[in-house]
Amino acid sequence: MSHAEDHEGTRRDFLYYATAGAGAVTAGAAVWPLVNQMNPSADVQALSSIHVDISGIEPGTQLTVKWLGKPVFIRRRVQAEIDAAREVALADLIDDNAQNRNDMALDAMDQNRTLDEAGEWLVMIGVCTHLGCVPIGDGAGDFGGWFCPCHGSHYDTSGRIRKGPAPENLWVPVAAFVDESTIKLG
Repeated sequence: MSHAEDHEGTRRDFLYYATAGAGAVTAGAAVWPLVNQMNPSADVQALSSIHVDISGIEPGTQLTVKWLGKPVFIRRRVQAEIDAAREVALADLIDDNAQNRNDMALDAMDQNRTLDEAGEWLVMIGVCTHLGCVPIGDGAGDFGGWFCPCHGSHYDTSGRIRKGPAPENLWVPVAAFVDESTIKLG
C-alpha cells in the first residue's frame, strides 16, 4: 500500500465522520422541538403554586379557589366539625384504597388531613372521587360535610367518603401556611 492510498483512506474516513456528524446534528435539531413541546407551558408553570389570602374566612365557612384547573375547598372548621371528624372510628370509613394500604391511619385520620394541629383548617381538592363532579358543602349530606348530588356520594366534615359510590376520600393537596393569613397551594 502506497503512501497516496493511505492518504485517500484518511480523507474518505474524514468524509464519513463529517457526514455522520452533520446528520446527527440535523436529527437533533429536528427532534428537539418535538421533545421541548412536552414541557409544561409558561401559564401552567405559573399556576403550579398559588398563595391564598385566608384572612376573611370566618369559622364555619369555606372558600373555593381554582388551582391547576380544579376547585380547592379551604374550610375553617368550628369545634363541632372537628369533634365529629375525630370521633369517627377508622373501621367505619369506606375508602377502599386506604383500607388496602398500611398507611390507612395516616391518610384517613382527621389530624393528618388538616393544616394545623387544632384541626381548624382543612384544604381539599373539590372534586368527587367517583366521576369528577364538584360536591356541595357547608354541612351538606348525611355526615355534615360535602355531598355530590350527581351520584349521591356523602363526605364527612373531614372530606372522607362515608356513603355512596365514590371510592376514595377527597384528595388533600400539598398546602402549607406561609403566615397566619396566607396558605400556599403546591
